[in-house]
Amino acid sequence: MTQPAPTTQHALVEETEGGDSGSSGGESAGTVVLAGAVNLAIAVAKLVGGLISHSSAMLSEAAHSLADTVTEVLLFIALKRGSRAADARHPFGYGRETYFWAFLAALCTFGIGAGFSIYQGVETIRNGEEQGSPTISYIVLAVSFVLEGSSLVKAVRQVRSSAREHKTTSRQYLRHTTDTTVKAVTFEDSAALVGLVLAALGLFLEQLTGDPVWDGISAILIGVLLILVAGSLARANISLLIGQSVPGATQQELKDELLAMNLVDDVPFLLTTVIGPGQLLVAAKVDFADTSTVADLERAADEAERRLVARHPGVRYVFLDPTPGDGRAQVAAPTAE
Repeated sequence: MTQPAPTTQHALVEETEGGDSGSSGGESAGTVVLAGAVNLAIAVAKLVGGLISHSSAMLSEAAHSLADTVTEVLLFIALKRGSRAADARHPFGYGRETYFWAFLAALCTFGIGAGFSIYQGVETIRNGEEQGSPTISYIVLAVSFVLEGSSLVKAVRQVRSSAREHKTTSRQYLRHTTDTTVKAVTFEDSAALVGLVLAALGLFLEQLTGDPVWDGISAILIGVLLILVAGSLARANISLLIGQSVPGATQQELKDELLAMNLVDDVPFLLTTVIGPGQLLVAAKVDFADTSTVADLERAADEAERRLVARHPGVRYVFLDPTPGDGRAQVAAPTAE
């Protein structure tokens, strides 16, 4: 067993061509804070516009922005609590707590944003609505588009920077990254821009036809959009929260690094698990050469740690077991008395 390997909080552990977030915790926090401030201002503006224009789509967008604001607060908490140092009670640190708060953020998007939007849309289709002046709503939507776009640009720049650093595409980075705060901001800001377009389209069609059904349909589509975003983020966080392994290509690279060592004959069993954003634990059964001494094994364990960390900076712990078996504890069945 080796000691914890030094690593940065947000080093990435991903597919061969899809390294994880090379961004720092400060950069992720800055992205979250900016998105939260923008969303709060937009939520107030959309609410005012929705009340003046009597638009369900605008009120749905206000709920959307409110949900995004609460989401950013939860993501900020996730970053702060997940970055705490390891202690006796949590020897592997608090990295996975990040995914707990990020999962709550996804539920917030689903409950507040999607739930209210679909309800508002159905009520408008069933009962209609009094039409007000859409002018203020168009202005709010235009300003919101600019502000949401600025927040998205910052998130996209961070994603592209990390993707270039690890020689992968932005799409692959977002697919595999264990830094779910950046993923959440990027997805939510993208959904916000689409939602603004849907709201504007609903307002325009209602104004053109005089039929509020279009506004109701727009609100429902906004709700469906939020369900898709919340579902995607929830699945990603649940998988990481319960202990996700790294992709198969990365596992094979880790195994090949061990097999390349002089004293190693075979690596019959290897496990990996993500313990936080950009933090990985590696455990393996290693068949060392029969002529190896205790001193040889100690040196080999140290060399194994250096090799794995050099190739994968996110590796934080390396545990090697020179005994046969599959690593699972064998518990004998109780005998009848």
